[in-house]
Amino acid sequence: MAAEDYDVIVMGTSQGGRFLPLDLAKAGRRVALVERGPLGGVCVNTGCTPTKTMIASARLAYQARRGAEYGVRTGPVSVDLAAVRERKRDMVAGARAGYAGRLGLDGLDLIAGEARFTGPKTVEVALTGGGLRQLRAPVIVVDAGTRPRPLEIDGAAEVPVLDSTSIMELDEVPEHLIVLGGGYISPEFGQMFRRFGSEVTIVQHGPRLMRAEDDDVSEAVAEVLRGEGITVLTSATPVRAEPAGEDRLRLTVRTEDGERQLEGSHLLSAIGRVPNTEALTPGEAGIRLDERGFIEVDEHLETSVPGVYAMGDITGGASFTHSSYDDYRVLHAQLVKGEKASTRGRLVPHTVFTDPQLARAGLTEREALAQGREIRVAKLPMNAVVRALETGETRGFMKAVVEARTGEILGFAVLGSEGGEIMTMVQVAMLGKLTAADMANAIFTHPLLAEGLNTLFSLFDE
Repeated sequence: MAAEDYDVIVMGTSQGGRFLPLDLAKAGRRVALVERGPLGGVCVNTGCTPTKTMIASARLAYQARRGAEYGVRTGPVSVDLAAVRERKRDMVAGARAGYAGRLGLDGLDLIAGEARFTGPKTVEVALTGGGLRQLRAPVIVVDAGTRPRPLEIDGAAEVPVLDSTSIMELDEVPEHLIVLGGGYISPEFGQMFRRFGSEVTIVQHGPRLMRAEDDDVSEAVAEVLRGEGITVLTSATPVRAEPAGEDRLRLTVRTEDGERQLEGSHLLSAIGRVPNTEALTPGEAGIRLDERGFIEVDEHLETSVPGVYAMGDITGGASFTHSSYDDYRVLHAQLVKGEKASTRGRLVPHTVFTDPQLARAGLTEREALAQGREIRVAKLPMNAVVRALETGETRGFMKAVVEARTGEILGFAVLGSEGGEIMTMVQVAMLGKLTAADMANAIFTHPLLAEGLNTLFSLFDE
């Protein structure tokens, strides 16, 4: 079978890979865009869009139950999970359709199928409808993403195990949801289903949740979850799963006090994600992988094979949609504009959509100390912020880490209402090289949550 020649082949349509082919086609390149699943990648189909849509429903149920705190009388609150699911599906379908409508460009061929390398610059596509196509291009971009890590404990094959994708297709609220994992995914899903009406137990192998965060931040998140009635077990290792009667399962975990058995109706595995590299057969192209199976790239996102690039989660960097979109910025500059661009030194923030939100930009206190920096740290509880008091959203705190001598802002974390929006203000200040004194002396509108930044950064003057 003769290979079809293209200028660029792009594998995958996630946040970065869905925009780059459009720009390349507009620039006159002949582009093959290969996608084995629904358009839009993880973010649109199984990540950001659906989860945040469902979290919004969960927050509304939570707020409705709090009506009496605000002098508002409401009746009994119940959740129709099938209706929540339909709203989620509608949001996803709309996002997919919006992207599909932009693909009708000359020079851009959308090929439905699974791609694999057969050489450094050659690709074979097993078409979704059957058959094969051979493609060839001097430039190839891999944007194939990741998938949930499978649960590998004794008995896992004997009980239904949900992952972050399948759990969003339930049509009834679980009686007791057991969540495995303590990263950024499990607190979101645990809190969501607790607010839907489930009993929830989170089982974390490590000594605390969210190990990338400072200890005080991790503990504050755990306190929020426990305050809503969620059981959080840390230093607890799952060792065995087994059926426990009709529609029930039993999970055995090893703790510091010995083995413990948990019974529940549903089991969610949120223990991380693995790269979609196996089906790509990167070895056929000479593409190097790291020890975890992610594609190794340099600061320009080029792999070990010149002209072959990778972007997004499959590179093993920060697994956030916005970092994938910044990868698009880097590749757009290089492949469309012919300019050099780099990922070096970029400031990648993140927000965990618990309620209140956890958001951070820059270094944690622990990271700054590990780098040998002389630092100062300030914390402000959210109950010291007027707007938080007025709205009844007083859980959490703001935390700033600054360089002791210059007042340079090294890092900022906030657990609070609209924490992501507050963090973004500080991130912009960091990009603009503003100091703690600049933030302390700035005029912010009263009464906004961001006004608390005045008070927080003023603490460095004491």
